[in-house]
Amino acid sequence: MNESREKLEEVILDASSDSPDETITTMEYPTKLKLVMTVVALVLSMFLAALDMTILSTAIPEITSDFNSLEDIGWYASAFFLTIASFQSTWGKAYKYFDLKPVFLLGIAIFELGSLICGVSPNSAVLIVGRAITGLGAAGILGGCFTIIAFSVPPLKRPAFNGILGATYGFASVVGPLLGGFFTAKVSWRWCFYINLPIGGVSAAIILFFFKTPKGANVANDTTLREKILQMDLPGAALIMAAVVCYILALQDAGVAKAWNSPTVIGLLVGFGLIVIAFGLVEYLQKDRALFLPRLMKDRTMIVCCAFTGVFGGSFFVLLYYLPIYFQSVQGVSASDSGIRNLPFIIAMTLFIVLSGGALTTFGYFTPFFIAGAVLTTIGSGLLYTLDIGSPSSHWIGFQILAGIGLGISFQAPIMVGQALAEDEDVATVTAILMFIQTIGGALLVSAANAAFVNTLISELRKNVPSIDPLRVILAGATGLRDAFTEEQLPGLLVSYMAALKVTYAIAIATSGGAVLIAFFSPWRSIKGKVSMGVA
Repeated sequence: MNESREKLEEVILDASSDSPDETITTMEYPTKLKLVMTVVALVLSMFLAALDMTILSTAIPEITSDFNSLEDIGWYASAFFLTIASFQSTWGKAYKYFDLKPVFLLGIAIFELGSLICGVSPNSAVLIVGRAITGLGAAGILGGCFTIIAFSVPPLKRPAFNGILGATYGFASVVGPLLGGFFTAKVSWRWCFYINLPIGGVSAAIILFFFKTPKGANVANDTTLREKILQMDLPGAALIMAAVVCYILALQDAGVAKAWNSPTVIGLLVGFGLIVIAFGLVEYLQKDRALFLPRLMKDRTMIVCCAFTGVFGGSFFVLLYYLPIYFQSVQGVSASDSGIRNLPFIIAMTLFIVLSGGALTTFGYFTPFFIAGAVLTTIGSGLLYTLDIGSPSSHWIGFQILAGIGLGISFQAPIMVGQALAEDEDVATVTAILMFIQTIGGALLVSAANAAFVNTLISELRKNVPSIDPLRVILAGATGLRDAFTEEQLPGLLVSYMAALKVTYAIAIATSGGAVLIAFFSPWRSIKGKVSMGVA
């Protein structure tokens, strides 16, 4: 452990001064101590932002029991992803047009505020609002970490430091379900949010006292305040948020509180479509201020990367949030045990993200990676669909590993390809576009999966246990079945739950299968030797 820490410190210290063969620029890089402290703060911040993407997956069943809010599962994930996606471009422009230090500190402050609201939330609605605020701050943190690195180390050293941040992201994804399960079982699910407060405070303090925005980062000082605000694409962010909220509200109510053909549901879905059209129109009129630059979206590879990451990313988030419900509701294990049982999926995915990244850089041609990952994920999701109440451990371990390998091969590939083939000045914009689509895809598909889950559960309950009001089951939450109902009622309840879960896994099959079809439209191009040295 000490040797690893010393090697990491050597890399950090060595980066604070240019080697003789590097091109000397006018950029002023921080001193050794300040660079070490800055990287520590960025790692802590990245860890928290990435942790919040997965930590709730094992805590959600308990939350639904506490708040009687099984129908809100989609919101707990979607509210977070919604604001991360919607404000990617806004934060990116903020880092371009304003001082790095206060903007990054603002991101941490918003993230901390959202975490505090989530931690003290008295009901489901407040928790959802807190998740949305946390996502807004996380968007600023994720973009800010890479941007600060870009201005803090020489170009030839940036891949190593971006690798440190990437490894932190992967590690946080792995430990998220474990920590969520541990806190839920041993203390309270609220500690999934309280943990952010001291760590985020330490990170903010380090940035406040040790980081100084390099002079070279102030590239837009001559831009007027009005133009800076216009560059934020705030109308686009507001419209996409409004569209997704209409979509989620429609799916939440449809078949549960209101019929699918009710005026409210139809109105919300029509509103979703009209707002999406308005978003497209605003983006067209914004031209160079828009997130989706027209000249970038004319490239076939970029179109394929966007379509692929949108549907394929949704597969990951659906499986991530509904596998713990299988373990806790159907198998009846604790939240912490659920996190442990979810490890084959998370570890396999994280390992193959790292391995496939190196392989893609070496091999160059990305289409085989798109196809292989999507095919394996489709097969893995299909096998997960076959899980039942009494499935042996060899099944749910092996099936998770296969799905995790497939997701790991292709999950980050579209972003790597987009960055590698983009011009230097477009790398940040391409990254923002692809991250936006990936997270929006996750938000939309998790909500769709939740709607399918709740509607199927209600239908199956009426068939398998007609003596029980489906509303009682929904209010009991995912972990309250064995406490709220008798032994005689439990078999019918579990059969109903299993049928509902199979529908969510079917959605993962459909989306990953769709990604296979999209991959075949990908041009046969190589990114070998073109991996960007700039900000990821």
